[in-house]
Amino acid sequence: MTFQEIINQDKPVLVDFFAEWCGPCKTQAPILKELKERVGESASIIKIDVDKNPQVASMLEVRGVPTLVLFRKGEIRWRQSGVYPVNELERLINENL
Repeated sequence: MTFQEIINQDKPVLVDFFAEWCGPCKTQAPILKELKERVGESASIIKIDVDKNPQVASMLEVRGVPTLVLFRKGEIRWRQSGVYPVNELERLINENL
């Protein structure tokens, strides 16, 4: 499945743009794991390493990591750089179901 096919899904897709060397990205990782447990199959959560996928990061003009982008049906619904709390992410996903 291509990136475009993934973000064009009917359900919300949260994309975490990260890098292995990024300290805040390491902080965000367990938050996203907990979020996945909370939302289950109602949303997709994917991680994209900006060093291994520079073309996708460039296409979305990702300048810093972590950057979280919420898509629904291919449309950007929300975008934020930095570490974001699980309760807020869960609220955002539920608002976009």
